[in-house]
Amino acid sequence: MRRREFIAPIGGATGAWPLVVRAQQQSAMPTIGFLSARSPAEAASDLNSFRQGLGETGYFEGKNVTIEYRWAEGRYDRLPALVAELIDRQVAVIAAAGGEPSPLAAKAATATIPIVFTVGGDPVQSGLAASLNRPGGNLTGTTLMVSELGPKRLDLLRQLVPNAASVAVLANPEYQPAPAEVRNLEDAAHTLGIKIIALNARTESDIDTAFATVVQQKADALIVGGDPFLLGQRDQLVRLAVRYNVPTMYFLREFVDAGGLLSYGPSIANVYRQAGSTPVAFSVVRSRPNCRSCGRRASSFSSISKPPRRSA
Repeated sequence: MRRREFIAPIGGATGAWPLVVRAQQQSAMPTIGFLSARSPAEAASDLNSFRQGLGETGYFEGKNVTIEYRWAEGRYDRLPALVAELIDRQVAVIAAAGGEPSPLAAKAATATIPIVFTVGGDPVQSGLAASLNRPGGNLTGTTLMVSELGPKRLDLLRQLVPNAASVAVLANPEYQPAPAEVRNLEDAAHTLGIKIIALNARTESDIDTAFATVVQQKADALIVGGDPFLLGQRDQLVRLAVRYNVPTMYFLREFVDAGGLLSYGPSIANVYRQAGSTPVAFSVVRSRPNCRSCGRRASSFSSISKPPRRSA
């Protein structure tokens, strides 16, 4: 089965890291501001990928470049204050990671400091770029186009639970691309005769409540929508899915690495490395998403039409 991922390097005024870093390097060791909506512990491996990308352009933290880190830890409302701190530090460029909330906060705060972003949805729809080829302004970056993969996730999940009549979708309403992703899933589900149960989660307690609803409404399966906060809560999500025996499709392989059942999506590590290297080539790159599953558990679900469900 051929599968595609969308990782689109987006050209803009910033060009490559060396162009913006060398300008600051004339007076002192250049400083990159790293702004993320995620948490440092759960994003550690992706941060290493970012550093790897920097190394590919000849920049190494502590040797010829300094990085100032600011983490919102899933609290998107903290981002404006965090980006203000980076601006006060007079950083040469802002690496806005962890989805749309970070670059949107950075864009609102500065029109002069170059911003390199990593996002999950369409940067044109989110207002970050005028177009993929010519975004305009002071932004460039990469996008996973995660929201466009929702219908494919639903199709794979239906193959695992072929008699599923209802599928719950868990999304964070604070995440800008979430409504479009839910709509895409609803449209795809309608053609398949599947009922979509839309659930929201902004906090850890919301996730607990959502799973109680999944059990109460007897949803046959669950799809976890793309979102930095939900990615950070992957251990909780996987634990609850196993506890209540809910076949669950995730958007990144990191969930499967944490013990989840199945994922379909691009490599976020590649996207972070790409952001670190900030390519000058701006054409859209299409490669294959990683479809990962826990073989034993996936086989056990595929052998039944409706798995026995534990009560909430």
